[in-house]
Amino acid sequence: MPFDHERRTASVLVEDDDGRMIVTKGAPEAVLARCAPVADQARAVLEAEFAAGNRVVAVATRRLTGDAARRTTLSQADEHDLAFRGLLVFLDPPKAGAEQALRRLAGLGITVKVLTGDNPAVAAKLCADLGLPAGRVLTGQDVEAADDSRLAALIEQAVVFARVSPEHKARIVRAQRRNGLDVAFLGDGVNDAPALHAADVGISVDAATDVAKDAADVLLLEKDLAILADGVIQGRQIFANTMKYVLMGTSSNFGNMFSAAAASAFLPFLPMLPSQILLNNLLYDSSQLAIPTDNVDPEQLRRPSRWDVSSIRRFMLFFGPVSSLFDFVTFAVMLGVLHAGPPLFRTGWFVESLATQVLVVFAIRTRRVPFFRSRPSLPLTVAALSVVVLGAVIPVTPLAGALGFQPLPGPFFAVLGLIVVAYLALVELAKRRFFRAAPETLAGGGRTAAHPTHRRAHGFSTVAAALAAGRPPSAPREGDQGP
Repeated sequence: MPFDHERRTASVLVEDDDGRMIVTKGAPEAVLARCAPVADQARAVLEAEFAAGNRVVAVATRRLTGDAARRTTLSQADEHDLAFRGLLVFLDPPKAGAEQALRRLAGLGITVKVLTGDNPAVAAKLCADLGLPAGRVLTGQDVEAADDSRLAALIEQAVVFARVSPEHKARIVRAQRRNGLDVAFLGDGVNDAPALHAADVGISVDAATDVAKDAADVLLLEKDLAILADGVIQGRQIFANTMKYVLMGTSSNFGNMFSAAAASAFLPFLPMLPSQILLNNLLYDSSQLAIPTDNVDPEQLRRPSRWDVSSIRRFMLFFGPVSSLFDFVTFAVMLGVLHAGPPLFRTGWFVESLATQVLVVFAIRTRRVPFFRSRPSLPLTVAALSVVVLGAVIPVTPLAGALGFQPLPGPFFAVLGLIVVAYLALVELAKRRFFRAAPETLAGGGRTAAHPTHRRAHGFSTVAAALAAGRPPSAPREGDQGP
C-alpha cells in the first residue's frame, strides 16, 4: 500500500522462511498509533530527534498468522497491532547559503513561510537554524478547523505550517492571493502540485517530479537558493527601466502632440515636416535603446512595483504641458527674435524638441537628484548626449537640404542651452511635487485591492537559472513529506 497523506504510512507484504509479515513505515506519530504499547524510552528518543531537527521515519512489523498468512494483498485494516522496530533518522541540514538567501528575500520585502508535511518540532528547529522567526507553528488540523476568514488571520500569525496535506498547501496559497498578495510557491514533489498551480508563480527544480515540473512556471537549474533573490532583483530592475521609457515616452509624445496642434492653429505652414517628425522619432528612440543598462535606485529594488495605467496617465498629463511650455518659448524665439521662415523654424523646433525629450530621461529616471544622488549608466549617458549632438549637427550636413533643414544661427544655441537647463530644472521641481502628492504611484508598489485571476498561459514552462539537485530547506524530495 503506497504512502498517502491521510494515513501518512506505507506498507509492504514480505515473505521469508518464517512466513509472511507486514512492514509499515512512515510518520512516527502515525506508525506509533498503530503499534502495541511503545516504551517511554523510544518516545523520548523520538522527541529528542525531532528537537534536533532531524527527519525521522518509524518502522514497525507484524507477523501474519492463520488465514491471513496466506493472503497476497494488504488493506488499511491490516495496519494494526504492529510491533515497533525502530527509527530511521536522517540528518538533513539546511543548504549552505540558505540563511543568507532568506535574509536577502526579507530585505526585498518578501515574506517566507514554510509549508511542510514534517513534524512541527522539526520545522520549527529548521526555521531557528535559518534565522526565521517561527512564531506560532500551525498544523494541518488548525488549517482544517479554520474557515477562510479565520485562516487568513492565522496566516498572518504563523511562519510554519506543519503536517499539512497538499490540499492544505493550496488552500493557504489561495487565501494569501485573496488578500491581494502576490504568492510564489517553491516545491518539487507530487504533493506540491496543487499549491504550485494555485500560486501566482509556481517554482520547481529540474530534479523534481514530472507532475511538479508541469505545474510550475519556473524551473530552477542551479543549486543556490540565492538565485530566487537574484531573479527578484533583476525583475524589478527590468520593470523600473521599462517604466522610465514609458513615462518619458508618453509625457514627451503628449507634449509634442499638444505643441504641434497649437502651432498649427496660428502658423501658415506645417510646424514640422512628416520626414522630420519621423527622423526625430528615430533618433529619440535610438537614444533610449540604452535604458536597459541603466542603474536603478536601491529604494526601487526594496519593494515591488505595479503597473498602474491611471498613474501613467496622470504623469503624462502633468509633465506633457511642461514640455509644451518650452516648445512655445522656442516658437517665440524663432518667430519674434530670429524672424524665421518655415525651414529655419522647423530646424529650430526639431533641434530643441529632440534635445529636451532626450535629456529629460536623466530627470525622469529617478526620484532622486540626478547625477548627484543617482548616476545614470555610462551607455545611457553616451547614447543620449550623442543623439542630441547629432540632432544639432544634421542641419549643417549635406543631408540638410533633402530633409528640409537649414543651418541655425549661433545665438539660437545659446538660447537652446538656457531652454534645456530651465526645462530640466522645472521638471525636477515638478517631479518632487508630483511624487509628494502620489507617493505610492508608478514605482511605489504596495498592495492593490484587485488581484488578477488569470496568471499564466497553461502548458508553457519558463526555464530560468536557479536551484536544482540539492533540495532547499523548504522543498521536498520526491515522495517524502517535506514542504
